Amino acid sequence: MIRRLAWVTTAGTRGLDEDEPPALPALADAGVEVQVVEWTDPAVDWSAFDRAVLRSAWDYPERLPEFLAWLDRVDAVTEVVNPPAMVRWSTDKSYLAELADAGVPITPTRFLPPGAGAEFPDGDFVVKPAVGAGSRDAASYGADQHDIATGHIDRLHRDGRTVLVQPFLTSVATDGEWPMVFFGGRFSHAASKRVALPRAASIDEMFAAETNVPHDATADQVEVAQAAVDLVTARFGVPTYARVDLVRDNNCRYCVLEVELVEPSLFLPHTGPAAVGMLVEAFTR
Repeated sequence: MIRRLAWVTTAGTRGLDEDEPPALPALADAGVEVQVVEWTDPAVDWSAFDRAVLRSAWDYPERLPEFLAWLDRVDAVTEVVNPPAMVRWSTDKSYLAELADAGVPITPTRFLPPGAGAEFPDGDFVVKPAVGAGSRDAASYGADQHDIATGHIDRLHRDGRTVLVQPFLTSVATDGEWPMVFFGGRFSHAASKRVALPRAASIDEMFAAETNVPHDATADQVEVAQAAVDLVTARFGVPTYARVDLVRDNNCRYCVLEVELVEPSLFLPHTGPAAVGMLVEAFTR
């Protein structure tokens, strides 16, 4: 039985997690003592907790080696959720190629490791790092901005980072994205999300501005998202929580933009008590 739970954050995002107000009181009502702690705090005794749940450690992309080493240290003394092997896989969006190979529809993506030349699709497109969060270091470009985009890619390559280049799907401007949230491998709820991605510029804040509203997922959306979660389950076991972000491609198919297993926002303010109950069950069993 889970009695003491570490809700893992970081200094720059403490208090910014919108999932905390609905989740923490519900966990307390279930008899769980929750402590919000920073993963970088050397004074934390992780062995004092039954489980450490990654929630708003949103600075991990810039500190990835340190973060992964911390994961292994904590996993040696308590249970980490999601588990380190699953988290490592999810930190690098090159996993999209694995999803595509398994027949899960993904956003059309070109993967450019350091040393690879720039390649761009026709029309508007997006450049982003394979390891990133909150749309930091991601930007959109027009068909006449290849030179600027090449500079962006070169900068990421100099830092040793793989780059993803994707077409800017026409539906994103009208429909946005659909985050699909799962607890214990089961679909819980969805939201509609719009991100203000900068044009030929970079996000300097912790995350890009978003507009989020509730969304009633369609059967087709759940099917695509579930296929991604099932692949994760087959490889690593059932994720305690998962978020699969969907978009609609230019052929009007739903496809996976991202599978977030590290520290996803769960959009609890945009759903009802049933989802909070599913979270409590998943976090405590």
